[in-house]
Amino acid sequence: MAGARAVELDVAGRAVRVSNPDKTYYPARGITKLDVARYYLSVADGVLRGLRDRPTTMQRFPDGVEGDFFYQKRAHKGLPDWLPTARITFPSGRFADEMCPTEPAAVVWAANLGCLTFHPWPVRRADTEHPDELRIDLDPQPGTGFADAVTVAHELRALLTEHGLRGWPKTSGGRGVHVYVPIRPHWTFTEVRRAAIAVARTLERRLPTLVTSAWWKEERGEKVFVDYNQMARDRTIASPYSLRARPRATVSTPLRWEELSAVEPEDFDLRTVPPRFAELGDVHADMAEFAFGLEGLLELADRHAADEGLGDLPYPPDHPKMPGEPARVQPSRARKH
Repeated sequence: MAGARAVELDVAGRAVRVSNPDKTYYPARGITKLDVARYYLSVADGVLRGLRDRPTTMQRFPDGVEGDFFYQKRAHKGLPDWLPTARITFPSGRFADEMCPTEPAAVVWAANLGCLTFHPWPVRRADTEHPDELRIDLDPQPGTGFADAVTVAHELRALLTEHGLRGWPKTSGGRGVHVYVPIRPHWTFTEVRRAAIAVARTLERRLPTLVTSAWWKEERGEKVFVDYNQMARDRTIASPYSLRARPRATVSTPLRWEELSAVEPEDFDLRTVPPRFAELGDVHADMAEFAFGLEGLLELADRHAADEGLGDLPYPPDHPKMPGEPARVQPSRARKH
């Protein structure tokens, strides 16, 4: 039973109220709402680094991980006046004003609303049409696991190096690996997604028994899917240091490349990440010093098109039909017609 008292936390000089602090959010481990708020307070600088000035969707679990959840894209009606917003446009052409955290208190304020996972757009509020991050999502399919994603991540690192790029890896909080490449906000969502497709196809060729770029699940097999559509408009992944809705309260945790082969996703959770952060700080803090170009990857995409006739790949179902996109129909259904 949730208690009636409230707790006030000092977050970088701003008071943030936590209501019903005893409410259980992770029953398997007895983790409460106050535990979640204090977790985010302990890693506030790191999580803010991934959210700062980014339109951010809140994945909210008002009754904890065993209850219902929803994604809140539009700014909360009780948004504090110190928390700015940015207008973003959805694939449908509709728009919304999303919160854009600029200080640590925003993270704890959102946690008080039951936000366990933050989903920032790969853009900043000053320019919401041009991504400043290329995000590569290595998603193990059934029959594969984290170790397979790590193998692919190391090959991805080599590929990026060949094109003068550098990636920063993190756990997804589940079985996958996310790799971030900071880029200049020069290219459109369509162009950045095209670069992601070039990456996916190249990894598929280099590791044909382990990697797939197939959008349709029935075609993927027991491989690691390089989810190029994570760079489509209005597609997001969990931010660095976000909690995940898993019984253990795992965390999507930034790593150094040399750590990647020696860890398991379960090593990083609400209890273990704060002491790690206190000791090491944010191991991705130096990302802010870089902004790479996508010319090399887009030239690779051009070669795929010119030499092999490889064009676009299917978009997510909520997107309108895009120019040059192949038929968006499941292969097994297409064969029936």
